[in-house]
Amino acid sequence: MAKQAKTAIKTKDQKAAAEAKNWTKVIKAVRSPKSGAYTFKEAIVHKDKIKEFLGH
Repeated sequence: MAKQAKTAIKTKDQKAAAEAKNWTKVIKAVRSPKSGAYTFKEAIVHKDKIKEFLGH
């Protein structure tokens, strides 16, 4: 019975893994206007919106 339970979990995880491949962690370096030091802004963004995130 344990093997059947593992099989059921794998099918659910495959759907979640397929959806997870559409998301990417993006890290953007932002320069502070006062001190000139860099800070990093990071976010998990859908792959279709990466250019929008980096453009701002």
